Amino acid sequence: MNDAEMTQMSKKDPELCKEEEPIKLHWFEAYLQPCVAELLGTSLFVFIGCLSVIENGTTTGNLQPALAHGLSLGLIIGVLGGISGGHFNPAVSLAAWLIGGLNLILLIPYWVCQLCGGMIGAAMAMAVSAKGNYENATGAAFTTVTSDGGAARAVGAEIIMTFLLVFVVCMGAINGKSQTSLAPFCIGFTVTVDIIAGAAISGACMNPARAFGPAVVANYWTFHWIYWIGPLAGGLLVAATVRLLLGDKKIRVFFK
Repeated sequence: MNDAEMTQMSKKDPELCKEEEPIKLHWFEAYLQPCVAELLGTSLFVFIGCLSVIENGTTTGNLQPALAHGLSLGLIIGVLGGISGGHFNPAVSLAAWLIGGLNLILLIPYWVCQLCGGMIGAAMAMAVSAKGNYENATGAAFTTVTSDGGAARAVGAEIIMTFLLVFVVCMGAINGKSQTSLAPFCIGFTVTVDIIAGAAISGACMNPARAFGPAVVANYWTFHWIYWIGPLAGGLLVAATVRLLLGDKKIRVFFK
């Protein structure tokens, strides 16, 4: 190899040396589009969930609502998750923000869109349901808890079931060390499992938006607070667990 060739090889290509600049999203893609996705996704999820409860067959028990909620959530996350993260749940958005998976600017808009989506989904379910079935199911509002004695158990069940759901979201979709392309289906399966296991105790809500929409449309508020306290507490516990113990180097607070 001659000197000219050595000199040529030693030259650095300025294009290759340029640091890759982060892609700057247009404001529409960064802020408006994710909110629209959360509104639409929550509307569809709550619609399918409510309809599965209202029109539930007498012989299927909790299986029909469990499958409808879980499968619909997994599918919707699969197609909209790349736009908004596929939260469709205020408890998920809270935990995602706390572990660095959501911009603080979007937290309140996400909550507003999710709650509005819950009302839209519940209203659509009412519009297409038979009147008798709708009234018998109280519009798919959560009516499982009927006494103060069952409220504590229901809160505990909601905390634990929401913990499992939000934990799967944070570890499967946000935490870099454990991210998986199967996250949408893992999340959907978690919802199905939770409903099969805990519907008799609390109704297995795990999502304030899913409780809020039917409560507004059917005007049923008995023990409604359970479905805010339980899921949000579960989300906070997940955020603490991921931040302190199981998160990757980027998320973990200690021992980096």
